[in-house]
Amino acid sequence: MNMQPDKQKVIEQTLNWIREVVIKCNFCPFAAKEVKRNSIHYEVIMQADRNAAVEAFLRECKRLDADAAIETTLLIFPQSFGGFKEYLELVKFVERAVRKNGYEGVYQVATFHPDYFFAGAPMDDAANFTNRSIYPMLHILRESSIEAVLEKYAEPERIPEANMRFAREHGAAYMKMLRDSCL
Repeated sequence: MNMQPDKQKVIEQTLNWIREVVIKCNFCPFAAKEVKRNSIHYEVIMQADRNAAVEAFLRECKRLDADAAIETTLLIFPQSFGGFKEYLELVKFVERAVRKNGYEGVYQVATFHPDYFFAGAPMDDAANFTNRSIYPMLHILRESSIEAVLEKYAEPERIPEANMRFAREHGAAYMKMLRDSCL
């Protein structure tokens, strides 16, 4: 029997991942504030091909345009884009849609996937867990908010290297256990 998770369960699991991995590991030093403010919109798309996913992405950009109370959106695909190469193809089309629809410099896309790995990195490198989420997802961020936060943060360029160091110090088995515990 193929059990389909419900959207609320997917959101709860994603929020667990944000709290237990992203915030506790300090992968994003700005996430805790937005979780506390309840300013993250979670949009779950159960089934989508690439075109439907790009349309959903553009709908979320319009939602952000219309509602300043939403700081950021996570577009979650629990049953689509399971293959990392397929997901990267989606990312290319989304980035093209950003440019084509006048959102360049307005929104930025951060990428998260269960099988994420950095170009040139071995698959088993614990540092890949800095972007390994429980579901394939696209994180839509407001460029203006990123710029404002980074102005107040000392040496923001060091965030990725600190994240990778943390993951490597704890090891891939620990990082996988931590992530998987959110399901």
